[in-house]
Amino acid sequence: CLQRVREFYANRPFVVPAQRVEAWAFPTSATSTGIRTSQNIPLSHVTDLCLLFPKDARATTCYENPCNHNMQVTTCGRNFPDMPMNTLDQQFFQMQLNANNLDLLFEATDEFEDALTTPRNTASRRLNPHTVLTSFMITLQCERNSNGALTFDGLDTNNQNRSPPPILCTIHDTFWLYGPANGGSCVYDVTNTFDEVISQIQG
Repeated sequence: CLQRVREFYANRPFVVPAQRVEAWAFPTSATSTGIRTSQNIPLSHVTDLCLLFPKDARATTCYENPCNHNMQVTTCGRNFPDMPMNTLDQQFFQMQLNANNLDLLFEATDEFEDALTTPRNTASRRLNPHTVLTSFMITLQCERNSNGALTFDGLDTNNQNRSPPPILCTIHDTFWLYGPANGGSCVYDVTNTFDEVISQIQG
């Protein structure tokens, strides 16, 4: 079986799947009335959008729930999620568990669950939390689960700028293309595109 695979790729390029995370800082920050901002960035095979809300410029690893109502991201003519959500309600909590693969085999930590579900204030006063609430981020899936198949229905703008508001991180499916070289080694393929390589495999 492995011999047939080796023979198949002896004269064809092949794909090594990977992921890449890009971080984007936005020009405005959230206020007590919310946030409405945008920035033009290129989207290439984006599978997830992660929203992080730093409290100040020094916050690089600790993020808290902004307790937003009507949270929704719109880009490329699509809304994520489909309907605006409150970042403290049950539907949002379940969506985050699903998006982070913490709903079946893997289990969320108490700290992560608390960051998603614990209100930090009421209408009149700020609450003192009894647990750490700094593990918060919003993960929005941009593609359907495909069980590792060679399909993609996430966001791709062919490296043209689009404006998704307020996003700090984009998670991309990245495909490194390699081709066979003399002596059984591999070289990075700069002549073929991902679509050309996949069409050779599927054809």
